[in-house]
Amino acid sequence: MTDDTTSEPGDELEPRPTGIADRATDGPFDESEANPVRPYIDLGGIKILPREGLNLRLEVEEQTSRIVAVGLDYADSSLQVQPFAAPRSSGLWEETREQIRTQIRQQGGRVEEREGPLGAELLAEVPVAGADGTNGKRLARFVGVDGPRWFLRGVIGGAGASDVDAAAKVEDLFRSIVVVRGGSPMPPRDLIPLKMPATPGVA
Repeated sequence: MTDDTTSEPGDELEPRPTGIADRATDGPFDESEANPVRPYIDLGGIKILPREGLNLRLEVEEQTSRIVAVGLDYADSSLQVQPFAAPRSSGLWEETREQIRTQIRQQGGRVEEREGPLGAELLAEVPVAGADGTNGKRLARFVGVDGPRWFLRGVIGGAGASDVDAAAKVEDLFRSIVVVRGGSPMPPRDLIPLKMPATPGVA
């Protein structure tokens, strides 16, 4: 299996397929496209622009103590994001949608594909077990954007999965994210490393 992510300097911004025609201007942004003077929270593979009412959580894999996702609570919604390395020549979102569809149906959930403000997305009813042992359903939106040699995946829950106003706020939050791919060769689909943010007030 070849790794076509290896590249020379200057290759990083070749045109890439994406569901959002205006991604380079409206986000999510590549590090090279971000405003350098904005006060981003640096989480390694992604940078988050702080805003009032936003709470940030890091999701850590117990066995390895590795940060595997960033959770953002905002506008009565949750947004889980993960940045992945991607090949230069093609995006990952179409293939990833198919994997998500299969997984949710295997769990007994329902899923439909639709065109949203962020391009193609999946709206899913995911089975969940309640604390009292009863089974319920949770509504979730799976969104994704292909960028230059990276892919950013998001899962929207809470009000942003069904309420139009909350959804618009969460979509704006997702678009404000900056992905820091870095120049190191990485196999496609590998999680771009995330890290703890620096102490508040320290650049």
